[in-house]
Amino acid sequence: MKGFYTLITVLFFGLGSTAFAQKNAGEFSGNIATEWFELQVDIIPTTEGFTPPVSARALGYSGLTLYEAVVNGSSEYESLKGKLNDFDKLPEPDENLVYNWAIVANTAMAEITTYLFSNTNEVNKLRIKELTDKNYHLYGFRSDEKTLKNSMNFGKSIAKAIYNYSKNDGGHEAQFNNFPASFKIQPGACMWVPVGDQKALLPYWGNNRTFISGAADFHLPPPNSCGIGNTSILYVQALEVYSIGKNLTAEQKAIARFWSDDPGITFTPPGHGVSIANQLIKKEGLNLMKAAETYCRVGIAASDAFVSCWKCKYKFSMLRPVTFINTAIDTKWSAYLPNPPFPEYTSGHATVSGAIAIVLSDTFGYNYAFTDHSHANKQYEPRSFDNFWEYANEAAMSRLYGGIHYRGSNDNGLINGKRIGQAACKLKLKI
Repeated sequence: MKGFYTLITVLFFGLGSTAFAQKNAGEFSGNIATEWFELQVDIIPTTEGFTPPVSARALGYSGLTLYEAVVNGSSEYESLKGKLNDFDKLPEPDENLVYNWAIVANTAMAEITTYLFSNTNEVNKLRIKELTDKNYHLYGFRSDEKTLKNSMNFGKSIAKAIYNYSKNDGGHEAQFNNFPASFKIQPGACMWVPVGDQKALLPYWGNNRTFISGAADFHLPPPNSCGIGNTSILYVQALEVYSIGKNLTAEQKAIARFWSDDPGITFTPPGHGVSIANQLIKKEGLNLMKAAETYCRVGIAASDAFVSCWKCKYKFSMLRPVTFINTAIDTKWSAYLPNPPFPEYTSGHATVSGAIAIVLSDTFGYNYAFTDHSHANKQYEPRSFDNFWEYANEAAMSRLYGGIHYRGSNDNGLINGKRIGQAACKLKLKI
C-alpha cells in the first residue's frame, strides 16, 4: 500500500511539474515582468550616463526582449520579427522541449538588464542577481532540472539576439559618450547656445535607427522666428514664459517639480512613463503575456519618441526661453528649473509623454482615471488624472512652468508624440 501512495505522489508531482512548465505564458502573473521594470526604473538614476534618450532606448530593448521571450508561449500573439526595422533574426524554441515561460522571461530580463546596464554600480548589480535568484526559486521550484535548463538557455538566447540587434542602431553604449567632442554649435541668430559651461547632449541621436519605420520623421511646422518686436509670435510666447515664471503658484511649482525627472536624480521622463505603466499593470493584475505586450509597446514608443524629438531639436537648434528673455525682455530673469543641455524645439517631455499616453490609452482605455504615485519616495504629492492625455498635457505644461519651453514646443511635441504612440499601437502583435 505504501508503494501505491508513493507511485501516486510521484505521478501527481510529475504531472504537476509538466503542467506548470507547459502553461501558456498568459497563465502566469505579470508580477515577474513588473518587478524587472521596477528595478530598471529604480537603477536608472544611479547608473552613470543614463540621460533621457539612453534610458528610453534601454527600456525599449527591454520591452522587446520580454515580449519575444514569452510570445512563443502564447497561441494568441506572434513575434515582431520582420515588423521592426532590421529585426529579422531570432532564436526559435524547440518544439520537442518543455519550457517554463516564467523562467524564460526571468532569464531574458536578467540578461538584457545586465547587458544594457553594464556600467551600473555594484549595489545595482547585486540587486539584479537577487531578483534573478528570487524569481528562479519562486517560479522554478516545480519544474525539473531539464526544463529549467531549456528555459534558461532559451531566455539567454533571446536576450543575446536582441542585444546584438541593438548594437547597430547608432546608440550602442551612448552612456559613455553623451557629449561627443566632434559636435560644433551652430552659429546664427535664434540658434541654441548652451547655458553656462554646458555641452550638447547626444547631438547625433536623431540619426539612430528607430524600431518603427518612419517614426523619426516629423511633419511639424518649424519653430517661430525670433523677432524681438511685440508682434513676433515667439516674443509673445517668451513673454508668457516670463510672466508665468515671475508669478508661479504653489500648484505650478509642484507640477514643475513632479515632472522634472532630471537625469542622475530620477528615472528620467521615459522612466516616469514606465513607472505609470508599472503601477497600472499591478493594479489591473495583467497576466505575463498582456504585461509583456504593454511594456513592449510603451518601450518602443518611448525610444522612437526620443529619436524623433532629438532629430527635430538639432535640425532647428532653437534657442531656449531664458536666452531670448535675457536678451529681449529681462537680463536678470532665470528659469524655475535648470535648463537642459540641448536645443529647445520640440519638448522631449511632451513628445515622450504624448507617445506613452496613447499606448496606455489603447491598453487601459481612453477614459481611464488613475493616480500617479511615481514620486512617493521623494514625498511629492501624487497626481490624479481623468485620462492619460490629461497626464501628457500636464507633463508638457510642466516645462513651461519650469521656464524650459515655449508653449508651441509643448504643443507640437504632443502632436509628434501622439503620432509615434499611434504607430506603436498599430504594430500587429496578436494573431
